Amino acid sequence: MLQKLVVSNYAIIDHIEVDFSGSLNIITGETGAGKSILLGALSLILGSRAESKVLFDDSRKCVVEAHFSLKGYRLQAFFQANDLDYEEQLIIRRELTTAGKSRAFVNDTPVTLEVLKELGAQLINLHSQHETLALSSASFQLQLVDAVAHHEALLQQYTTQYGLWRKTKKQLQDLLDRSKQDIGDIDYLNYQLSELAEASLDKEEFETLEQELNSLANAEEIKGNLSRSVMVLSNADGSVVDRLNELRTLLDDISKYNTEVKGLSERLNSATIELEDISREMERLEEGLQYDPERIATLQERQTIINRLLAKHHAASINELLALQADVETRISAFDNLRADIDKLTKQEVQLLLELKKLGTQITANRQKVAPQIEKQVIEKLAYVGMENSQFKIEIEPLSEPGADGADRIRFLFSANKGGRMDELRKVASGGELSRLMLVLKSLIAKNMALPTLIFDEIDTGISGEVAHKAGLVMEELAQGHQVIAITHLPQIASKGDSHLFVYKGLENNRTVTRIRKLTHDERATEIAKMLGGDKVTEAALVNARELLMSK
Repeated sequence: MLQKLVVSNYAIIDHIEVDFSGSLNIITGETGAGKSILLGALSLILGSRAESKVLFDDSRKCVVEAHFSLKGYRLQAFFQANDLDYEEQLIIRRELTTAGKSRAFVNDTPVTLEVLKELGAQLINLHSQHETLALSSASFQLQLVDAVAHHEALLQQYTTQYGLWRKTKKQLQDLLDRSKQDIGDIDYLNYQLSELAEASLDKEEFETLEQELNSLANAEEIKGNLSRSVMVLSNADGSVVDRLNELRTLLDDISKYNTEVKGLSERLNSATIELEDISREMERLEEGLQYDPERIATLQERQTIINRLLAKHHAASINELLALQADVETRISAFDNLRADIDKLTKQEVQLLLELKKLGTQITANRQKVAPQIEKQVIEKLAYVGMENSQFKIEIEPLSEPGADGADRIRFLFSANKGGRMDELRKVASGGELSRLMLVLKSLIAKNMALPTLIFDEIDTGISGEVAHKAGLVMEELAQGHQVIAITHLPQIASKGDSHLFVYKGLENNRTVTRIRKLTHDERATEIAKMLGGDKVTEAALVNARELLMSK
């Protein structure tokens, strides 16, 4: 609820402060006094853009401040989502500097115009003859029908189910897209894996393979050198081993005279034993080494296979080929898992859609049930405010697939004339007709749901007399549960207010300024008398005005 509006340095407003009641607030005043300017200042709070040319005094900034009570608005989630501190008492401030820069604050926290606009839309609903988009919007029309249907719990269940279905459907589509990308590669990956697996690679193989090939390819030279080495070392006359044995004998003969010589003899003995062992090992190698063309061919073929794989995959080692093989196996496994996930999500999506459609069918049935009731009430109330020949119909059409608000689309069809062709509101209704229709619909929806502050800006244009009186009664009824602010030029409507604010012009330092004050009961009677008969207030007009006030 809007409790207070403070405007400084805006247009022809130097400084005003306005307090509002929680029910029906009436604003009247002479033409050009600043009623529309007051709404212009309020629109800044709602996130409208502004320019420095609106400054009353170019040397100081413009400040518009609105105080709200948020009790019952359920805006905690909005504040949390936008990282704002929530308090039931809210102050929105908008500043416009002399340089044309704009700043907005919610409880002293800076916010963007987008956030301000979103918050403002939940706090205030401004309606004039020129602003009827809300009435024609599909969301408003759905909101109205659903409010009368009283199926909030079902709608919440549907919204939750719809969110799950959309999330699952998106996940499924993402997997399908990935599958399309991978399916072209899977055959090649399988071929790669088959080729690498068939090679039976071993990370130690390449080194031993080269060693064996070198050994076999040079078998004759190796055998000859080993044979000659054995001869030199132990088999020939005067071999190394024989000469060492001879040395050891010489040292053994003198070791009894010198203990150090004995140590040298023992070392020679150890060396002789080692050389004899080396000789036997070389002999074993020489005997075991045979030139084998078939084995060489086998090893060369194996070497060719490995070298081809290294070159094909730009690998520097068998380790890199093995890493590639592991990666291919992982990708193929992931693709298999992907297909399993697709099958799983497909079943989930089908089940979620089935459950969603069941909920949507219940919502549609509820909407179809209340649509005739709404049509009847709207037609009756339109007749009550002077539109006796109006036709109104709610058209409910099924959607090809469930939407965020249900399984159907709702359109309000209207004609102001009996027998006239009914069509969408924006195509067939005039500004005045839309204004009264909006008033009727808002009074209907107000019985069934909480509304933001409703501001009606001279929507009573084109009506008078008894119709104006009835429009005032509808507005009065609407204000019983919701805050309403009405700018009007009709005494029949002005008399219905709980609070009457009067906007007027004054002079200050030879400049015209806008002033506003709350009228007392007697002042209201005088103001309404002027609205009835002109600036010259007669006793008859005063009597009539008092009767209007008493009839409230």
